[in-house]
Amino acid sequence: MDCSICSALPYILRPPRNTICGACYEGARSIITLTNKLDGEKGSDKTRNTTVSSSNMTKIGKQGFANVLKWVKEMKDIEDMLNEKISYLGGFAAAFKDQIHNDIQVKPGDNGPSVPAHKALLASRSDIFRNILDSDGCKAPPNDTIILHELNHEEVESLLEFLYSGDLTKEKVEKHVYSLSIAADKYDIPFLQKFCWQHMLRSLNSSNALDILEISDSCSNQSLKETALNFIVRNMEDVVFAARFDPFAAKNPHLTVQITRALFMDIKNKRNGV
Repeated sequence: MDCSICSALPYILRPPRNTICGACYEGARSIITLTNKLDGEKGSDKTRNTTVSSSNMTKIGKQGFANVLKWVKEMKDIEDMLNEKISYLGGFAAAFKDQIHNDIQVKPGDNGPSVPAHKALLASRSDIFRNILDSDGCKAPPNDTIILHELNHEEVESLLEFLYSGDLTKEKVEKHVYSLSIAADKYDIPFLQKFCWQHMLRSLNSSNALDILEISDSCSNQSLKETALNFIVRNMEDVVFAARFDPFAAKNPHLTVQITRALFMDIKNKRNGV
């Protein structure tokens, strides 16, 4: 039917001109539900989505659509302010890149060159770093150098770049996500933990599932671990016959046992129709 919302030529519609198609109706109802939810209306999403009558939609619509444009403008203003704030905070990244007023050297564990940084920034991003820099028993040596034994030079650079800017290029994330995840767990950097975990979830496949399982276990991320286990069970043949599986099993016998148990439970549930 002709729709007064999405029709290519709405000006030639015959009266009445207030008919809309099913897609536009569902879209409008979703917008109303979202704006009402954000405005703090009571009630579950399920109730809103399944029991809204036509009369209620008319009532909600008068209220909801009157606020949609205002809400969109407010969100745009918030986005603009956040972009300005990000640009403003970008000065930290510039200070790191241009090595302005550095007061500490961060040395990797592979005897590579140190990377200049700022004590205040390290302390603000990690309570562990703050304790290292503050504690009488763990003060940095006279030459103001701390050593991150578990990271090589490139990994230290990527870690510091993230601490300063809150982001990394796709190439650096893909190359260092596992080492950065371990560092984030060791030095208690929640935002970096979340950043790495989200990347691992998005990139989970048969070739990296065992690595992600191993990292999630060492970092005690139960949600990520369960996701990796379930993926491995669903793709067992691709995983266990890959060259990566033998060294993984030798290094992680407890995880190999957990994979076996997860596979057994999956088979049992399928037999029982669960």
